[in-house]
Amino acid sequence: MTENLLNFDAEQMTAWFAEQGEKPFRAKQVLRWLHKAGESDFNAMSDLAMSLRSKLKLTACVKSPQVMREETATDGTQKWLLDVGTGNAVETVFIPETDRGTLCVSTQAGCALDCAFCSTGKQGFNRNLSVAEIIGQLWWANRELGKNQEGIWPITNVVLMGMGEPLLNFDNTVHALRLMLDDNAYGLSRRRVTVSTSGIVPAMDRLRDECPVALAVSLHAPNDALRNVLVPVNQKYPLKELMAACGRYLEKAPRDFVTFEYVMLAGINDSVQQARELIALVREVPCKFNLIPFNPFPQAPYQRSDMQTVMRFRDVLMQADIVTTIRKVRGDDIAAACGQLAGKVQDKTKRTHRLTEVAQ
Repeated sequence: MTENLLNFDAEQMTAWFAEQGEKPFRAKQVLRWLHKAGESDFNAMSDLAMSLRSKLKLTACVKSPQVMREETATDGTQKWLLDVGTGNAVETVFIPETDRGTLCVSTQAGCALDCAFCSTGKQGFNRNLSVAEIIGQLWWANRELGKNQEGIWPITNVVLMGMGEPLLNFDNTVHALRLMLDDNAYGLSRRRVTVSTSGIVPAMDRLRDECPVALAVSLHAPNDALRNVLVPVNQKYPLKELMAACGRYLEKAPRDFVTFEYVMLAGINDSVQQARELIALVREVPCKFNLIPFNPFPQAPYQRSDMQTVMRFRDVLMQADIVTTIRKVRGDDIAAACGQLAGKVQDKTKRTHRLTEVAQ
């Protein structure tokens, strides 16, 4: 059985090469070829001894998820449906901007959290993605998009905001993060890699200690009663615990604030009074807000707040000296916008089956 080298961060790669009787510097060489050069052909790794290249062809491989479908939106956003086997597919999105290129990466096939406004959650949950399946999205997207004239890859930022809850796939997520940060791999700044979580408090503390990167928290409600409905994991980790965890995270975070993501749902969470509740809620947590227009999907139970309401909500927060932005909707014409990623999931939770029964 061959080892997929995309599964290894630097420490794991070094250990594997040691098992093969090779010196540690070989691991660094191969990491550079795989991730900095985007190379998958061992024969092309010219600074490796011929004997090692021959050995690698027998013992190792470089395999990322295969593309099943590709779509490009009118605004240039690209979405790829990637096959991760056993009837499952995940979605990855590239968002080009004038000063950056952001890749939105998935960490699970489906999602178990069942947030009320998210089409991914309605697909159910099958399994965690491997390290190779997570980092493979970045590896493949770089190769697909190609280097610019200066020989630089187009992806400057990575957000783990695709399908799944990253902190419920903690170990594989952290190994992938370490590759993103490694100077022998992608060399991204911790400030340019963001993990988005719905608020898995113990895992937030672990991430702070093991691999602190920029943090975004899917908040979406100013009080427990509403958040229990919109983000059911709040029933286990209520807002008081979540705010305390955010404060602890900032002790080691690369940014001096937490980003709170807040999907604007018409008549549900978008009133001036709810904005004032938010101000009181986050008083002790240095933060900024990213207000996200709701992106509808089939059978969605909510409507998008109108822009006047969103701007009024923003103004209330900004008057309290909270930096607040309104996220520009990108890729919604190909269902690549926030909350729209659905992929293809063999649901082990049987949620899809239960929803069908209820509908009938």
